[in-house]
Amino acid sequence: MTSFVPLTTVFPGLVWLMAALALVQVSRRAALWRVGTAAPVAWLDGLAKLPRRYLVDVHHVVARDPYASRMHAVVAGGLLASSILTALAILPPLAEFRPYWFLVALAFGVTAVGSLLVGARRYPVKQKRLSAGHFQILPFLLLAYAVGGTITALLLAFGGGGLFGSVALALAAAGGLGLAYEVRHGPMRHAAAGALHLVAHPRPGRFEGRPDTALQPLDLDAPRLGSEMPADFTWNRLLSYDACVSCGRCEIACPAFAAGQPLNPKKLIQDLVAGLSPAEPAYAGNPYPGGRAAEGERGALARLIGPDARIHPDTLWSCTTCRACVEECPMMIEHVDAVVSLRRHETLERGALPEKAVGPVTELRQSGDPGGRPLAARTDFAAGVELPRMAERGGAEILLWLGEGAYDLRYGRSLRALVRLLRDGQVDFAVLGAEERDTGDLARRLGDEATFQALARENIATLSKYRFARIVTADPHALHALRNEYPALGGRYTVVHHTAFLLELIRAGKLNPGRLPDLSVTYHDPCYLARYNGETEAPRAVLDAIGVSRSEMARSGRRAMCCGGGGGAPVSDVPGERRIPDIRMAQAAETGAGIVAVACPSCTAMLEGVTDRKAEIRDVAELLLQAVEAGR
Repeated sequence: MTSFVPLTTVFPGLVWLMAALALVQVSRRAALWRVGTAAPVAWLDGLAKLPRRYLVDVHHVVARDPYASRMHAVVAGGLLASSILTALAILPPLAEFRPYWFLVALAFGVTAVGSLLVGARRYPVKQKRLSAGHFQILPFLLLAYAVGGTITALLLAFGGGGLFGSVALALAAAGGLGLAYEVRHGPMRHAAAGALHLVAHPRPGRFEGRPDTALQPLDLDAPRLGSEMPADFTWNRLLSYDACVSCGRCEIACPAFAAGQPLNPKKLIQDLVAGLSPAEPAYAGNPYPGGRAAEGERGALARLIGPDARIHPDTLWSCTTCRACVEECPMMIEHVDAVVSLRRHETLERGALPEKAVGPVTELRQSGDPGGRPLAARTDFAAGVELPRMAERGGAEILLWLGEGAYDLRYGRSLRALVRLLRDGQVDFAVLGAEERDTGDLARRLGDEATFQALARENIATLSKYRFARIVTADPHALHALRNEYPALGGRYTVVHHTAFLLELIRAGKLNPGRLPDLSVTYHDPCYLARYNGETEAPRAVLDAIGVSRSEMARSGRRAMCCGGGGGAPVSDVPGERRIPDIRMAQAAETGAGIVAVACPSCTAMLEGVTDRKAEIRDVAELLLQAVEAGR
């Protein structure tokens, strides 16, 4: 071959052939994405921001695993540089400039090092969280392309070629064309789909330095509610699932997977991918706990959820919607959005809620409270403590949103502490009392969008009657709904978590706490405060202000483990091998702290329910009140 065409032409031609094959494979894959529904995409903006999204946002997550970060930088950087440099050598001035080929050889040499790093994670023993299958051949394809390219480039740099050049070129071709072919069904698919996904991401706000976690309202007049089949997802979400690199970071972060419930976020995404195409290779990663194999038909119109479908209902209802999987995903895939979309169809179209969830959702629809309790009883926790009512005053600087925790006898102590602190800080506040309904968070996470929207509109109508500057709440689930999800329905408010507001009072000198150095405390981050709203510092700052001895759990901040109380999980009640709160309390015990500080009524209930715990569960407000009283 090279006796008729110069190697300086054939070698760059190989890279252009690889690009052409990859483009064909991408176009074949794109035909599957196009079965999804329409979605608006700001293409020019996305393309302009792609370099930053890849180099900054993606690598911010990748860098949490130092080895993977180095590996990815070396292999991806080397692969891109060597391929681009070789492709440019189609230009005669570069092809004939021998020093240029030394540069090409260097880039291929970097790729070879990267391919060895890739292989070291899979041979001789594969890391448990990684998927096998086609991924096992990836280091060999990379190494063949890199070694063949390095030798070919060095031969051109020294003016050689001949039979040895033909062998080296053949080796590079085998590896390079193999990589390009794998763009359709193999491990290189994530590279092509990943780049497009970053451009057309369904939540572009995630790249703007702010949480973009609100669920979008569902058009309740649409012909189909939620997602029953792959074709019901928007096309860019189908694209995003193809961006999955099967690294397994999501599965080791998932609380349900850790507890042995039948959910593995990586397997869920791969089931959505496999459900779209009958030709998809078999999944080769860790299964759903419980050993249930994927079954059911494949295809754009195939049902995804069911005992005989690819995804069992128990898998769907095991999710706590904590977003730990989303937080850890280096490709920034939105697993929770997929879960909620599937739940919406199950709930609204099929009425297929988990049996134990039917009662709470029915009560929400009928009485505005999941427990069916009188709305006027929400303030019973404050017996003996004066609680100003908005209806009596017409307005206040602060509207104190009590949330569902107000009905719980234990959490009533936390709210009483908060009310006393507000009084000590001379805060002008009032509550809605019997006018406060559930925010609808539970209904929405369980897929009952109709009930959520009805409750939200009732609450918005109530709030519109009164004057207030801000809403303060001790419930992160209520905070998230009011702050992030009500605006789409017309309710726009400034909503502050009680720990952030208490910190304001301390810094303004309105609360003067004493020091509690004898208390050893570790703080548990609520998912809906840390991951959903980015608030991790205020609770810690309050604890530091009262002088406790504070230690951190291994998983904390935005990477903290869920308590198991979100997403309707307590009422879905899917059994597992362990309980999620038991796992979390075991992590807390590793710190040696005598107190686990919390800032959420759900976390309080879940963690206090651990029977063999040694640490005391106390809300940040309770600890602050103790410090204020100690300082008098």
